[in-house]
Amino acid sequence: MVAQAQAASPARRQYTHREILEVMSGLMLAMLTSMISTSVVGTALPTIVGELGGQDQYSWVASATMLTMTVSTPLWGKLSDLFGRKLLFQTALGLFVAASLVAGLSQNMGQLIAARAVQGLGVGGLSALSQVILGDIVSPRERGRYSGYMGAVFGISTVAGPLLGGFIVDADWLGWRWCFYVVVPFALVAFLVIQRVLRLPPVKRNTSIDIWGATTITASASGLMLLLTLGGTEFEWNSFWTYALSAFTLLMLAGAVLSERTARNPILPPRLFRNRTFVLTSLASLFVGMAMFGAMIYLPQYLQIVKGLSPTNSGLMTLPMVFGLFLSGVISGKIVTDTGKWKIFPVAGMLLVALGLFLLSRLHVDSSQWVIGFDVAILGIGLGMSMQMLILAAQNGSGLRDMAATTSGVSFFRSLGGAVGVAAFGAILNNRLKAEMAEMLKDAHIALPGGGDVKLGSPDAIQHLPGPIKTIVLESFTRGLETVFLVGVPIALLGFLAALFLKELPLRGSSTPTAPAPKPLSKDDLVLAGLLLELIAQRVERVNGERSALLTAVAKMAPPDDRPERERARTVAQTVLRPTSRALIAQASPPEKDLVSGGIS
Repeated sequence: MVAQAQAASPARRQYTHREILEVMSGLMLAMLTSMISTSVVGTALPTIVGELGGQDQYSWVASATMLTMTVSTPLWGKLSDLFGRKLLFQTALGLFVAASLVAGLSQNMGQLIAARAVQGLGVGGLSALSQVILGDIVSPRERGRYSGYMGAVFGISTVAGPLLGGFIVDADWLGWRWCFYVVVPFALVAFLVIQRVLRLPPVKRNTSIDIWGATTITASASGLMLLLTLGGTEFEWNSFWTYALSAFTLLMLAGAVLSERTARNPILPPRLFRNRTFVLTSLASLFVGMAMFGAMIYLPQYLQIVKGLSPTNSGLMTLPMVFGLFLSGVISGKIVTDTGKWKIFPVAGMLLVALGLFLLSRLHVDSSQWVIGFDVAILGIGLGMSMQMLILAAQNGSGLRDMAATTSGVSFFRSLGGAVGVAAFGAILNNRLKAEMAEMLKDAHIALPGGGDVKLGSPDAIQHLPGPIKTIVLESFTRGLETVFLVGVPIALLGFLAALFLKELPLRGSSTPTAPAPKPLSKDDLVLAGLLLELIAQRVERVNGERSALLTAVAKMAPPDDRPERERARTVAQTVLRPTSRALIAQASPPEKDLVSGGIS
């Protein structure tokens, strides 16, 4: 009877392998272009600042994108519940294209930073909604087959971005503005592909937006990012601004908690945090983001400054990490699809991330390129085994109504971890660099204007420093990066512990082994079941205001919305119970003599 009732409910559409690949082609193209836009600027930034001016705003060109991407991630998932996945995904693409054009046309640093902030809004939507859409069209059991490709997009973009940026800057006939223009055609192609191939069934949803929750979540994340980005550079850590931003962040965080507990339709429903799987995957993703972004941002600095490689060659040196990330993501996804076992991958992956960061901390000025390639390959394999599997575990452990909130929530914590990691690791590197240079200059009896607080130029300028000073700068930089990567090791181990405590829930999907099918009901049982459902439907429709346990139980079968309990129960009676009742009785009736159907009304 339960199976029949479920059959009467709207069924989730099953997409073919070809349809899924068509949709994924649009999703991956959009993600690739958006991720490249965040990394392409790194190589071109010195040239951009040289033309537009504003050296004191150097870091904000990169951090503005990361800030808005982080704080907007949970909003996109919620808005897609209200207005539809396809519309919101295309809206994010539109924002991204418009901001890219404005960034290329910028005439000063203020315009460029504002455009990069809007770009971050688009990137946040594309990264969150691509995972939500994948969760809509692929069951958790089959999702591992495709998630490896999604994870590899990020790794590919980390190499393609710097390589592309270096080529564009070096090509006199293009110029740095094409770093922003070049992604526009690819984004437009992705828009058209999604328009053509993505066909999600319309879903009736509650159309309320948690404005106060959105404001407080955004404000608290922004306050934390401003504190970590500006602390120690624009103002001292022990200063009024540090305490003011800390108090503001905590106040907004408290407001966010209060808002999400009282909102009718919260962005991050409090019930998610009662879900052990969501909490642990969010924590693990936070630590993955800190380790991943910290390594990927500062590894090119080691390659360009310490090893003296060009931007293009430093990008090529990260290829082992990309290949490791891609292969481990694809292979682990295939194994999950075949076996249904997923927990071993994030657990082992986080251990490999910790090992990779430890090996990177042992690099020095004379390390060979083979050693560097091996170390970054270990890191890439660990990231490929971890990132997508954590999202898969979170989606599998949530209900269908929380799919978007769960996915965007985990993505939010990973982005927040990345933003925190970049800011924190940057502070560690700067402090260690200054201390080491001051000490080594003193030991070498070299006096420079400003003491140890030396303003370093571009990597090329550092390579042309006088011999003794160059040696001190390179050694100081190496020791600073050693500390950065060592700090990442315990962070990765915390992610390992979070993954270790995950419960390996069976993956939903058609490949899951099923129990033996129950014996079919006899005709008498079918008629009896049909009559009982009809009696329940009639009883529900006759309830007039009095409290009823039956009414409450039936109302819970309907999706939660703002209607009174009685209306929801009557909807279930009319759309589920009565049609199922008639289907059961019709199934029991002899085809040639329909004795029962129509006898009950």
